[in-house]
Amino acid sequence: MSENRNRVNDEQNERSFDSGKTELANRIAVQSKRVASTYQHLEDSLLRIVRWFSAFIDRTLFNTRYNKLVSLVLALMMWFVVNYSTYASLYTPLSYSRDRNGVSVTAKYNTDTFELSGLPETADITISGDTTSVNNAINSRGVVVADLEGLTEGTHQIKLTTEGYGDSVSIKIDPSNVIITLKKKTTQQFDLSYDFVNQDKMDSIYSVGTPEFEYTRVNVRASKDTLSSIAFVKALIDLSSQTGDFTQEAKLVAYNASGQPVDASIVPNTVSVTVPVTSPNKTVPIEVEVSGEVPDNKAIESISMDQETVTIYGPESVLGQIDKVAVTLNASTLTKDESTILRPITLPAGVNSSNINQLTMNVVLGEGVTREIQNVKINYRNNIGNYKASQPENKTTTSVMIFGTEANIESITADDIVVYVDMKDAVPGLQEFPLQVEQPQGGLVTYTLTEATYALNVLGETNTGTESETDADINNG
Repeated sequence: MSENRNRVNDEQNERSFDSGKTELANRIAVQSKRVASTYQHLEDSLLRIVRWFSAFIDRTLFNTRYNKLVSLVLALMMWFVVNYSTYASLYTPLSYSRDRNGVSVTAKYNTDTFELSGLPETADITISGDTTSVNNAINSRGVVVADLEGLTEGTHQIKLTTEGYGDSVSIKIDPSNVIITLKKKTTQQFDLSYDFVNQDKMDSIYSVGTPEFEYTRVNVRASKDTLSSIAFVKALIDLSSQTGDFTQEAKLVAYNASGQPVDASIVPNTVSVTVPVTSPNKTVPIEVEVSGEVPDNKAIESISMDQETVTIYGPESVLGQIDKVAVTLNASTLTKDESTILRPITLPAGVNSSNINQLTMNVVLGEGVTREIQNVKINYRNNIGNYKASQPENKTTTSVMIFGTEANIESITADDIVVYVDMKDAVPGLQEFPLQVEQPQGGLVTYTLTEATYALNVLGETNTGTESETDADINNG
């Protein structure tokens, strides 16, 4: 009974499965027909559009009524094709360039081994790209680079490059290629000398003594050619604001014979130096030197000054040779009987400064008087040949005209006047010498010779004893 039941169930299941397959096949067939119908409909529509467009083109292109319009459209199309690249550039970033001149050139090489020459200190560059990138590159700290690493001694042509400008710009360098020379360095010792710098920034009342150095010889490293051009190595001692003894590290610089700096490595490049600073000074009288003549036959009666002495500052070797300081007065400018005049003090050579730079003079004039002084003895100076001489007609004196106010000339005698002959160019024989007279100090009185020359018979014999001294009188013949 159960077997029959099972067989009946199996038959029912088979019939259900066959019925399902049949239904699925029917649905597929129906869907396929729909797809085919849709495709056919689209194809028919597309063909109708193509046939319509083709007919429209035929009616338009071959219709005489539209031929002008067609020609215009075709011409515009051809123009657009030809100029497409030009107008397309309107929609791309514009190229922008800027120049940068005097860019430092940095060399990469072994500075301890080689000396470099021929490389320019600067180069000019042109930076191109979009505006933003170019402006950023201009404001950057980019440099021009000469990469010499790996090169040996000798002359080389190298290409300059750049660093620090970024990758968004292109750069043109001028010059782009340079010829450089590498020379091997050697070492040579030089004696050390010195120069004072910034002396104008040190108070002029101070004087500096001889510096004392930590060492007196230095090593200089450079090529043989450069070393041979070095004449001296100097320590540059800065005197700015120094008021007493000081010690500093002075920079060392090599110079050639013309005084131009030489590019060389000095080891070490500074030296410790101690410099004594003093303020030597001396107080000396002020002397008025009068030039010219007072107008209207007048003479200077008196000159009084608000300062009679001046303190001068300078090296002791200079001060020791100075016994006065001069102030000049041009008498031809005096037009009033009494004048107050402000005059600068003229410092002797080698004097750095003084405690006063000018003084005030009170000048009083009076009527000028002329008087002749006779029997003024003629003296002899610079008898470097130690000659004997004789005077024609035994003439040993002359006359001198003196001019000044009555009060200033009344006490002058022949013994106060020095007239002399300068014999430094004397040779044996009869010759004439110019007569010269020493003007009195103060400028209140002037001396004028009545004779311009003096004849003297110079003998070839040489004087001995006291008469051989320079400036000694020669015996009358």
